Amino acid sequence: MANKSQIPLPSEDLDWIQLRQDLGPVVEVETTKERFVRKVKENPLVPIGCLATTAALTAGLYNFRTGNRKMSQFMMRTRIAAQGFTVLALIVGVVMTYGEKK
Repeated sequence: MANKSQIPLPSEDLDWIQLRQDLGPVVEVETTKERFVRKVKENPLVPIGCLATTAALTAGLYNFRTGNRKMSQFMMRTRIAAQGFTVLALIVGVVMTYGEKK
């Protein structure tokens, strides 16, 4: 093997090393599953509202199909209430998150 002579590098080629030291440690990117779990823990009312909305919609459509008009109408109104709860939970979560960041 031949001896390789060291070639001096211009300082511009090494600027990224200094930049990386200035920025500090690299933060790992969270996966989709980790982000989902974190968001559910931060605001658990949103998934509950989503499940309630889905359940009311499913029950309302089932009752509509079987011909039970009174229960179908009641479940559709319940769905609207569950959607309102979900939107309210989202707004409260955003306000709380914004308040914590300030």
